Amino acid sequence: MNIGQDCRIKLNGGFQTFEIDTDRDLKLELEIADSGNAFFRIRNAGKIEINASVPEGKDVSVLFWNDSDQRIETLETYQVEKQGSLHLAYGECNAGDTDRNVEVSLEGKSAHADLNSASLARSRKDYRMSVINRAERSSAEIKNYAVVLKDGKLMIDAIGKIVNGAVRSKSHQVSRALSFEEGQNTTILPELLIDENDVEASHAMSIGRVDVDQLYYMMSRGLDMKECTMLISLGYLLPIVDVISDTDMRLTLRNELERKITELCLM
Repeated sequence: MNIGQDCRIKLNGGFQTFEIDTDRDLKLELEIADSGNAFFRIRNAGKIEINASVPEGKDVSVLFWNDSDQRIETLETYQVEKQGSLHLAYGECNAGDTDRNVEVSLEGKSAHADLNSASLARSRKDYRMSVINRAERSSAEIKNYAVVLKDGKLMIDAIGKIVNGAVRSKSHQVSRALSFEEGQNTTILPELLIDENDVEASHAMSIGRVDVDQLYYMMSRGLDMKECTMLISLGYLLPIVDVISDTDMRLTLRNELERKITELCLM
């Protein structure tokens, strides 16, 4: 389905694909009727606003794949009801800038959400990702993995919040950024805002250059620096495609990711 204007999209279950290609700003309402997978390829757009609610007991996975060479800005809000699960993933291996603001609210008991991003950054990538636990036994995970190339700029603000009354809830996050040379600008802000005692919460963050010994070992086997960069980047970012259950689409995205990493690393 091609999307070029404001619309309401019904997710009926199974696997559905969509393509966004327009110069306009968009407002999208996702009506989730059943458990399933959705894939959105972003070719071009202005500002994209997305709103969705996961009904009680439904399990939904959504992968946004950014192909735009132009700046993309998104503002996304999601609600997850009792025993519902939302799996959000973002593939950002394009050449354009990205401003992404995502907020997920866990409204019902035992609601779950995980947010995942994989970025190959040689432009500006600015993410604000927030999950708020509002109900007891709700659980949240945020995982961000990035490879920052020369002149790339990465900013990640990862926020986990557990409100008072959301007992026995969990909020965990991991953000890691890897670089191969000087000239990158990377900032990661891991935030935990906890207003309840009976909870589990953690964060892990790392920013750094690839291990020199690892590079030396790979190059001693006949690989040059560009080939090492491509292989390490692929292994670092490839798991993002596994959020989609469709085997053919996963294979397509794996091949596409490998091609994009090759193109960007050789520039």
